[in-house]
Amino acid sequence: MTKNIEKSHMKPVHWHSCAIFRLGVLTLFCIFLFIKNLFAQEPPRQEIDINQFIQDLIPIATEENSNEGLYELLFQLYTNPLDLNSVTTDELTATLILSEVQIKSFFDYRQKLGLFLSLYELQAVPDFDIITIRKLIPFVIVRPGALPFKESLQNPSQHFLLLRSGRVLEKQKGFTSVDTSSRSTTRYQGKPLYGNIRYRYARAGSYSFGLVMENDAGEILSWQPKKQIFGADFTSFHAQIMNRGKLKNLIIGDYQMQAGQGLIMSGGFSLGKGSEVIRTTYRSTLGLRPFTSVLESGFFRGTAATYALKKQLDVTLFYSYTRRDGSLENNVNVQDELTVSSLQISGYHRTKTERENQGTIGEQNVGFHALYKLLSQRGQIGITVLNTFYSATLQKKDDLYNRFEFHGNQNTVIGIHGDYRWQNMHFFGEGARSKSGGLGGIGGLIAGLGRAIDFTLLLRHYDRNFHSLYGGSISEATRPINETGTYWGLRYSPNRRWQFSGFYDRFHFPWLKYQINAPSDGQDYFLHVLWKPNKKLNMYAVFHEKHKAHNEPDSKFPIPQVLETTRRTAMINFEYEVPLRFSVRTRLQGGDFWYEGKSKSSGFTIVQDITYRLSKLELSGRIAIFKTDNYDSRQYVYEKDMLYAFSLPAYYDQGTRHYLMLRYPLTQKMKLWLRWSQTHYSKLDKISSGLNEIQGKKRSELKAQVMYQF
Repeated sequence: MTKNIEKSHMKPVHWHSCAIFRLGVLTLFCIFLFIKNLFAQEPPRQEIDINQFIQDLIPIATEENSNEGLYELLFQLYTNPLDLNSVTTDELTATLILSEVQIKSFFDYRQKLGLFLSLYELQAVPDFDIITIRKLIPFVIVRPGALPFKESLQNPSQHFLLLRSGRVLEKQKGFTSVDTSSRSTTRYQGKPLYGNIRYRYARAGSYSFGLVMENDAGEILSWQPKKQIFGADFTSFHAQIMNRGKLKNLIIGDYQMQAGQGLIMSGGFSLGKGSEVIRTTYRSTLGLRPFTSVLESGFFRGTAATYALKKQLDVTLFYSYTRRDGSLENNVNVQDELTVSSLQISGYHRTKTERENQGTIGEQNVGFHALYKLLSQRGQIGITVLNTFYSATLQKKDDLYNRFEFHGNQNTVIGIHGDYRWQNMHFFGEGARSKSGGLGGIGGLIAGLGRAIDFTLLLRHYDRNFHSLYGGSISEATRPINETGTYWGLRYSPNRRWQFSGFYDRFHFPWLKYQINAPSDGQDYFLHVLWKPNKKLNMYAVFHEKHKAHNEPDSKFPIPQVLETTRRTAMINFEYEVPLRFSVRTRLQGGDFWYEGKSKSSGFTIVQDITYRLSKLELSGRIAIFKTDNYDSRQYVYEKDMLYAFSLPAYYDQGTRHYLMLRYPLTQKMKLWLRWSQTHYSKLDKISSGLNEIQGKKRSELKAQVMYQF
């Protein structure tokens, strides 16, 4: 954010004088800009660190909230900024920045005073402050009038080619020669080098064309069109056209769909539970989005379109056919019928077995979504239908906990969702029924109780036989099935310097789960204190504790008893930043884990990050010290990584972790990233297991990335 915006602080104004005030603000800015010889209408858009943004939202990370889907969503919002004059309530909510009071103020302002003339005008919106505006600026623009399509094709706002490659420097077992004296003869078929290519040609709000190709370490190049393998191990393409009259959106290729609260179609979006205790509970209906990730599951492949039948009514239809990974078995009961015990989502195809399972199952999806927006613009209601058909029968392992899991080759789920805003309260919910007869439901509210207090309540219930194969609504488990829960969140902001927030989540699993041999209960609570005395200094402290059931490990009994486990984490974070020069971050994090009646496993880590910017060069680095009793008390800490890369390693055992990353513009159009990282263990003589095993005490990785902007 520029100094021009930071210097002014505007108090809320009354509506009867708002027009005069607005004219005065813009006049003063015009004079100021003229004096400063700044002829640009808008402040320059600074490059946002999405990793940092996510770390602030979810400061204590786990395997469950690794958030690559959230990373992709936020990066798409950044690369396709929202037009303040056409942005919808759901789109603005999806930035995860504004409170209910601020969202209401924004739309009241736009309705009463008309179109925005400049981003600087955000300062005139009641309830907006400088900190909020600085966070919002990277995601919004004031777009000039729409260009004819042919002219817009000649003026992309985003046109680049990105290449990344890297490798683990130490030799992993999968890349060694076969030991004739060992029973293990499996090895990776490809080289230890991995890489991907991204190409994008797009104009925000008009069109997007993109290509992604990736090979993981150990994978080989091949050409198998029947399995949708085109050279690289994974290839993704999309072509999208937007806002052409009543045709709101048309995508050919790979895409995702976000509708309602994600009970049927979540679009890969999963914020999880973190320091953002309020906005966590509501999911925006963003509709169709191109799939641009290197994740090899959770997307549709085919064609989809959204058409405006009326001003308030949008209809979306889509068709998808893709190949999924799975282990095929012959069905002994029905001749020539194929059976799959599980679908595999790792995306790894390095060994002979993994390659044999690649793309073995055809998956067809046909979907429908209708969204009606109320004339009052205070709410909306939608209907969603998704039919999924597999070319093989899915039949999970015959264990008691799988008794109500999906089986067969066809599933249909239909649901209805809606939300409504009344004053500073936002009510929302979604209900659905799957072919099995299982029901799922989620509903809640977000309330702005004055300017200082925000409150949210969320109720959820998913039957043990509710099957939503692309659902990702809020749940303690990875999918919305076999769960009932209640979530409470509260945030208190007495002033701009202090913020106190927390949540409490109580959940119940009516049926058995994997490694839980009985119906069980659990609870999860979180406390967060933030102190930001000025724009340079930021400090916060977090405490998180979760109680959850689990089978007793290493039990002497054939059926292990179920014990309560407790995981507790505390963290203090200190940040100091001089914009465009340097930033320093220090983190102290520790925690423990234990089974009921057994000894604790404890661990801690001390992390020091620094980023230094010269005129062109940016250097980022970390030194971390960690010590844990075992893997149970491992600590997760986000790391800064390259553009389009996401890093969340687990720190365990005892040792040090450090990395150094360089970013440098080789030319005006070409940027270079280099990143070296290493983990050194004090006590281990071998790292990891299986084919990833490394003999020794250290694991190092080197990555390079080049981006050419046309």
